[in-house]
Amino acid sequence: MKLYKIALCAAAFVAFSSPFFAQEQRVQKKNDSAKRSERSVENEYLSDVDGTVVLTLARSDSYDNKLVALEYLESIIKDGNTSEDVAAALDQLAGEGLLTQARMGGRLVNNFPDVRRRACLLLAKVGGEHSKNTLINIAIADNEPMVQAAAIRALGEMGLNENDEAADAIAFANHRNRVLNPTSSMAIETLDAFEKLAGSTENKRAMVDEISRIASDYHYTSAVRKRALEVLKGIKLDSSSGSAK
Repeated sequence: MKLYKIALCAAAFVAFSSPFFAQEQRVQKKNDSAKRSERSVENEYLSDVDGTVVLTLARSDSYDNKLVALEYLESIIKDGNTSEDVAAALDQLAGEGLLTQARMGGRLVNNFPDVRRRACLLLAKVGGEHSKNTLINIAIADNEPMVQAAAIRALGEMGLNENDEAADAIAFANHRNRVLNPTSSMAIETLDAFEKLAGSTENKRAMVDEISRIASDYHYTSAVRKRALEVLKGIKLDSSSGSAK
């Protein structure tokens, strides 16, 4: 009898406390949702602040400030911030002294190829059509092989190649460099990028032609020429580029 009373009391307690427990659960869920919303707003605010700061640094005339901007950008991109301000800052830095020129007494005073190179590599991490277009412009227009090589590497890593835009731009950039000042380090980046983009390239004529010329150009090191032959063998031409076989 005593056990029966205890069980009855326990059941009554559970029945009585259930509504309060359910209400507490709803309150807890509401609080959690509010906290998540607060964190989201806070993160968005911090992202905006980061973007504003880094854009200001990138647009500064100071070379040191541009280096700080690059360090800052690397950190916030790693955290997932790829806002419009971040993209604008990278555009500024990638074109420093090339697309954006500052002159004093007729002399170019913001030619910072090391800044452009690092910005190109970071653009690959941001990705998207805008980054691709910026990188294509840099690869074609820059006169520094190390900057062109970085832009080419970034294009290969991104893999965006609609209408063969990236592949053709890389072929053009390396062709110009090969004629004027053959650079083995740039040729290697070109070959690596071609290998990555081959599958998305519809007409491989320009690609295959440039690889063939690298393979037979003795201005390049033997390692580069050997690599060119390896890439060439690995590329399967489709019917639309049969004349390039």
